[in-house]
Amino acid sequence: MKLTKPVFARLNRRGVLKGGAALAATAGLGAMPTGLLAQDKISVAAIYTVPVEQQWVSRIHNAATAAVEAGQIEYQFSESTSNTDYARVMREYADSGVDMIIGEMFAVEQEAREVIAEYPNTTFLMGSSFPADENYPNLGVFDNYIQDASYLSGIIAGSMTETGNIGMVGGFPIPEVNRLMHAFMAGVREVKPEAKFQVSFIGSWFDPPKAKETAFAMIENGADLLYAERFGVSDAAQEKGILAIGNVIDTQADYPETVVASALWHFEPTLQAALANHKAGTFKAENYGVYSFMKEGGCSLAPLGTFEGKVPAEAMALVEERTKAIKAGEFTVEINDDEPASS
Repeated sequence: MKLTKPVFARLNRRGVLKGGAALAATAGLGAMPTGLLAQDKISVAAIYTVPVEQQWVSRIHNAATAAVEAGQIEYQFSESTSNTDYARVMREYADSGVDMIIGEMFAVEQEAREVIAEYPNTTFLMGSSFPADENYPNLGVFDNYIQDASYLSGIIAGSMTETGNIGMVGGFPIPEVNRLMHAFMAGVREVKPEAKFQVSFIGSWFDPPKAKETAFAMIENGADLLYAERFGVSDAAQEKGILAIGNVIDTQADYPETVVASALWHFEPTLQAALANHKAGTFKAENYGVYSFMKEGGCSLAPLGTFEGKVPAEAMALVEERTKAIKAGEFTVEINDDEPASS
């Protein structure tokens, strides 16, 4: 586990995080709330079980970085914290007097909630597979409900696959992964009803070599396009000369001839809602996951970049049509949290 000091200069130290703060300004999220002024900074600590460059965590980290730059918060974080250490680190931050603790308690739900109950005056905003619970009034839960963007990326994937054989590599079959895979598959079937899927989970949130090997096996089994829910999958696609669809972050700059499109998660709306409620004294047990919906600015489809003009026009017309309908509340992407299976 690595604990940081609240020194902002360290936050842009890794390549995948470059430009993270700028993303907040360009994601269409609008100005930061004027009620959160520099002299009223909220002290925030984050606890991550993986390195901050990991896809999911990097979105939270970037949103916090943007809030630091806006003068809203003071920010420190711990990365690569083991599950067995998680509750201890929570207590250390709470005892230090921070105002808000952000984290991911998917694998430590019971232990984390015990800590949360011990510190009723500390605000907790935690990634969780469980709903908000009024027995923990200082706990807001969230998840990356980016099924809207995942569905749109599936439309593009369905138009780009030639064989209709698509490989999908995920971390764990938990709701926040399952729903994105199902949405992606639904998008593919919009334009390729006969498509078949190979689905596998590697049992880790950060094991690029294992994800890469799993992807190689799918390619050997006929996949000509991969859904890269984990790091390592796009490397396999690049080496074998096939296409990939990204998830949560845009990695096309690293794979310009491989990654066609990506469903992006913007954590800024989630964090801003929590900060505003904390500031107003109205923070309560509620589901902050709704701020990940496309209509809230919480997700989007990455620009096609190097694949501009290479995706069939019919597919892009459908993407545009559905994007408008989703934002207007006229089209709803199904949220299916069940574990997906291979075709």
